[in-house]
Amino acid sequence: MSLAFDRYVVAALLLACLLLAGRGWLREHPGYDPWAPLTLDEKPGWATPRKFLAVRTDRATCRGFLERSGIDVTALPPTGSGTCRRDDRQRLVAPQAFDVSLSPPSAEATCAVDAGMAWWLRKGIQRQAEAILGAKVVRIEQLGTYNCRRIGNGDSGSWSEHATGNAIDVSAFILANGRRIGVRRGWKGSVEESAFLHAVRDSACTAFATVLSPDYNAAHADHLHLDQAIRSGGWRACR
Repeated sequence: MSLAFDRYVVAALLLACLLLAGRGWLREHPGYDPWAPLTLDEKPGWATPRKFLAVRTDRATCRGFLERSGIDVTALPPTGSGTCRRDDRQRLVAPQAFDVSLSPPSAEATCAVDAGMAWWLRKGIQRQAEAILGAKVVRIEQLGTYNCRRIGNGDSGSWSEHATGNAIDVSAFILANGRRIGVRRGWKGSVEESAFLHAVRDSACTAFATVLSPDYNAAHADHLHLDQAIRSGGWRACR
C-alpha cells in the first residue's frame, strides 16, 4: 500500500470527523444552521434573519413556525381589492399566547407580522422589561395594522405595508405593576424608560423587515412601526 494512499485515507477520515463535529455543533446552535426549522428556542445566529426571510415570503413556512411555537392560527377569508387586497389575513394571536393583550384587541395582520410578534415578545420585550424595568409586559397599545394608504398618506408614491395589513404600529407597553411606558414620552424620558424602548426597538430588528422609531423622523415620534416588507435581496431597515 503506497504512502500516497495512506495519506488519502487519513485526510478522508479527518474530513469525515470534521463534518460529523460540524453537524453536531449545528444541532446545538440552530441559529447558525440554515436548514434547521426556525423555533422560539433558537438562540439567534447568522442564519436566523435568513429564516425570517422565509417566514415573510412563504405562508406555509410562517404557519409552521407558529405551530411549532404552540400558537394556533385561524386564517380569515381574503378581503379588499386591488393594491389593498389582503390574501394573507388572520387575527394577531401571538400576544395572547404569551399572556399579553393588545389594545385595541381586534387586530388583523399577516402571518408574518404574527410570527414577528411572537419572536419579539419572547426574545425581546419580556426579557428587556424584566431586566430593565423589573416587571413583565401584560398589554401592548397599538395604533393599527391595516390602512389602505400610501406612505405618508399622500396621493402618490409607494404603498404602505399597512395597505395589506403587513405592519403594526406600537405606541406603549403596560407592565404588570400598572406602569405605562409610552413611546412619545419615554423615548427621551427617564433613563430606564428610554433604555427599555431603545432595547425593544433593537430586538425587533431580527424578526421584522422594517423597524422605524422616533429616531427615524417626526412622523414616528409616538410609535414603533414594524412591518414585514419583502425586498430585493432580503435587506432590512432598523432605524
